[in-house]
Amino acid sequence: MAAADDRPETGRGRTRWGVALPILALPVLVLGFLIIGLFTWALSDEDDPRAGGPAKVPCAEALGFGGAQRPANARPDRCTVQHGIDIAYTAVLRMPREDVRGWLRETYPHAPEIRTGDPCGALCLDVTHEDGLPASAEAHVVQVRVEYVNAETALVRFSAFTM
Repeated sequence: MAAADDRPETGRGRTRWGVALPILALPVLVLGFLIIGLFTWALSDEDDPRAGGPAKVPCAEALGFGGAQRPANARPDRCTVQHGIDIAYTAVLRMPREDVRGWLRETYPHAPEIRTGDPCGALCLDVTHEDGLPASAEAHVVQVRVEYVNAETALVRFSAFTM
């Protein structure tokens, strides 16, 4: 009878699995999180050029798509293209503030007036084939947004795309 008294009490309906289950569940949870993470990573393609994400291109290509040339005094930050149903090129340039208006007027002489103030920022220009894009432009629309970084420098965001 003493042997029966030495056994641990498990109570009615309880087994010794109560300790083992959390230990066995840990690898299953870790494996599950790894599988979910792998699928999330595989399905996120926004930075993959093969999946339609933006790809780096020479700034001359990005500007040329919109019928523009890089100003001699501009420093390119980043230029990209994104292919999908439409084609969209972007170029980000830094250049002297005093040269921006002249470059825009020279590049798009038949475009609408350059706008200023909200919501444009410092300057903005929207040009289409109907109102001033040069014949050399492959884009249907060009949008230019300019922000003044300081008293000397302007940040120019150039977008040229098809529709």
